[in-house]
Amino acid sequence: MGGEPGEFGAGAGAGADEGFGFRRIERDGTAGECPVVRGDDGVWEIRGYEEARTVLRSTATVQAGLGIEMVEKLPKGVRRPVLYRDGPEHREHRRQTARFFTPRRVDEHYREIMVRVAQARIDRLRADGRARLSDLSFDLAIEVACAVIGLTDGRPGIKERLERFFPERFGTPGLTSWHGLHWTLRQNTNWLRVYLGDVRPAVRARRRVRRDDLISHLIDDGCSNTEILGECLTFAAAGMVTTREFIGAAAWHLFSDAGLLAHYRAADEPGRLAVLGEILRLEPVVGRLSRRTTEPLELPGADGGRLTVPAGDRIDILLDRANADERTVGARPGCLRPGRAMKGAGVPGLAFGDGPHKCPGLHIALLETDVFLSRLFALPGVRMASPPTVGFIEAIGSYELRHCVLEVNTGDGG
Repeated sequence: MGGEPGEFGAGAGAGADEGFGFRRIERDGTAGECPVVRGDDGVWEIRGYEEARTVLRSTATVQAGLGIEMVEKLPKGVRRPVLYRDGPEHREHRRQTARFFTPRRVDEHYREIMVRVAQARIDRLRADGRARLSDLSFDLAIEVACAVIGLTDGRPGIKERLERFFPERFGTPGLTSWHGLHWTLRQNTNWLRVYLGDVRPAVRARRRVRRDDLISHLIDDGCSNTEILGECLTFAAAGMVTTREFIGAAAWHLFSDAGLLAHYRAADEPGRLAVLGEILRLEPVVGRLSRRTTEPLELPGADGGRLTVPAGDRIDILLDRANADERTVGARPGCLRPGRAMKGAGVPGLAFGDGPHKCPGLHIALLETDVFLSRLFALPGVRMASPPTVGFIEAIGSYELRHCVLEVNTGDGG
């Protein structure tokens, strides 16, 4: 799987059949071809596509990452956010909320919001001549996610509150050191800011009059304000933060490859979405998902055999490596080839996970990214004045792209 950039990169001016380039964001990880490896620490590492999908679809596993340790400390009477639940209750919740994320609903309910917000940010860039891409994309992601969730009645300043809650660098809360105390106080303060500024006003408005959004559904489902806060922050991380990062990654690819950009500009919407889906296959925002087995789990083994992961073991699924498994994604897996044929899989591979915990926001993320980028690259003379810096949240292998500055001659395009 995978390969060196020179092996896969076709470079500017190449066609879609040959490929347009290669992965720009490299994560640390154990090298090797074996799709399943058990480390010296007893943790299983999954790099193969089919093996990863088997783990993600299994009902013999539960969440073992994404901050589950903190959630397990919640009082027993507080219902966990859906991300941290498993079994029949989790499946029923996903069934009831699936309607908020269907392609038809995304097109009919959220496209207008995407267009309005994206155009406003493009107009601001054109007027100012310079802006940080992460600021523009975060504005868009916040407004769209707020419409889905129902966070539409809060006080001004939600962007600043969310930036405090999701800082570029995280510390470890605790009670045994000044560092831990600082992060404990900071975390609790930021929870309170989001609750008072955004969640409580939205809940109050919807307890008076229900609306067609997630918070209204949670109220009808009997959730307390604290439980609704947890769900809102979970969806904020999934729908706002990750979308911001993907818009940055997709823009970076397009700015850096003239052939890919020409292909994207010339394509219709389905064609552009295919480009974005292939970029997302190569550059999944979250690079690692973790599970813990609740009973022995059989996985495909070498040479058609089977291997068994014992109950109680932790499994780390490396999504970026699984998405470059040549057995599934085809030849030259590290090359960006929109419309590539994938054996038993679809775009964008496992970038949104799979199985019971598959992220439901695929259609939203791809459409809002296209709505923004298609307008951005319609600006005459738009350029990337400085490329992004790349940071990582190591616990989930998630990238953070910052300090990418866009420029355009003021008055151009208008």
